[in-house]
Amino acid sequence: MSLVIVLAIIVLVLGAAAALFATQRSRDSQRAVGFLARETKSRDTARRGGAAAPEADPAPSTGKEVELATAEARRGSSELAAAGPTAPVEWVPPDEDSRGVARRQFMNRGIIAGFGLGIGGFAPAALAFLWPQGTSGFGSKISVGKVSELKNQVGQNNGFLYYPEGRMWITEFPAASLDNARKVYSPSELAGMEAGLVALYQKCPHLGCRVPECATSQWFECGCHGSQYNRVGEKKAGPAPRGLDRFAMAIEGDTFTVNTGIIIQGPAIGTNTTGQEAEGPHCISGGAAH
Repeated sequence: MSLVIVLAIIVLVLGAAAALFATQRSRDSQRAVGFLARETKSRDTARRGGAAAPEADPAPSTGKEVELATAEARRGSSELAAAGPTAPVEWVPPDEDSRGVARRQFMNRGIIAGFGLGIGGFAPAALAFLWPQGTSGFGSKISVGKVSELKNQVGQNNGFLYYPEGRMWITEFPAASLDNARKVYSPSELAGMEAGLVALYQKCPHLGCRVPECATSQWFECGCHGSQYNRVGEKKAGPAPRGLDRFAMAIEGDTFTVNTGIIIQGPAIGTNTTGQEAEGPHCISGGAAH
């Protein structure tokens, strides 16, 4: 909701600035203020050959005073110029599109148009922000599949099943290691482990690289800086500060469900519930040296 509030404040500030600018321009257009310097008055009097006018009656200084002075002069004049005969001109009604728009009308219409454009851009953004997102993909709860089918797929993929939609690795958790796991892991993690599966976040907790599997050692081995983890994501070597992070898991009927919106930090260094050692050559050398 913070994004909606920020956008609303921006729209209100822009509207207020536009209204203030329009008001100031309207005042300036209604007030024409000007003053003649003393030297300018003296030069004008010298060119006319007369004496300088007394300072007691200064010239009108505002537009309103000029209008009043002009009206007074017209009332005091008795001579009227006679208008000569003119031929009648046929009256043609003006075109509404060519009559023009006054400055005030233009500014008012501009302000209204600006508010309309602001609201038109703000409303879709607010709706998109508040509209409920889909229930699939990373960051949501994903029904990965039936437990028995997933175990078969893990075996067919040499012990590691990658699920790109959830950015996760799925591996089997040995039933013989459950007693050790119950001492270390939370109920959200044990729910999957007790069914024989574990969902691991693909990101290395060291610097965020995507960690691949190593088919020969049967470990996860990060190619960026050499961190190594056993098949259930417990750290074995390298600079990583902990084991692989994992997601909250649940079994709904016979379906393995993973909540990728809840990331649980990996186990502490030294955790080794399965006792699995490297089963062959490492894909990354020098991991233990970091």
